[in-house]
Amino acid sequence: MVPSAPPAAPAAADATPVWPAVVSGAFLAAMLTAAINTWLARRKSREEEISRLRTAFAEAFAVHSAYKEMPYAIRRRRFDAAAEERVRLSETLREIQGNLSYHLAWTKIESEAVGRAYADLVQELRKTAGAAMRAAWEAPPIESDTAMNIPPAQIDLSALQTLETAYITAVREHLRALKKPWWSR
Repeated sequence: MVPSAPPAAPAAADATPVWPAVVSGAFLAAMLTAAINTWLARRKSREEEISRLRTAFAEAFAVHSAYKEMPYAIRRRRFDAAAEERVRLSETLREIQGNLSYHLAWTKIESEAVGRAYADLVQELRKTAGAAMRAAWEAPPIESDTAMNIPPAQIDLSALQTLETAYITAVREHLRALKKPWWSR
């Protein structure tokens, strides 16, 4: 018996090239669409995260502002219901203190720089507004409409302005850094 010849290799014309199929217009369009959709989804997610942070940082500042207003609220307490006013104002202050503590921790976790700026602000807030609250409790409650205008000589919280600006600046810088694309960070 005569050995048979090995099978012939397929001719080049018979081979189906894969590359043109891979690089077809439909494939390229699908890949481009997927890349664009991925990029848009990541961008939307980053914008939503920045919006959430902006709101949370603003809420932290709002709690600071609520504490800052307490000397005025104490000074303007009702004169005809002293016991009820003490309870109402102390409960309000207790709630504000809890929120301050929450935001102190949250800002430190979110950003070291923002957390430090907020901690500095709250420390001065407690010192300055706390002293003003003590003085307001020692003063008699306001009994007339004309006394509702409290001059800065009675309650001076101007020491907080520089630290408020520092906090806002730290927040702005933190959010600006998050807006940068990942490759430029």
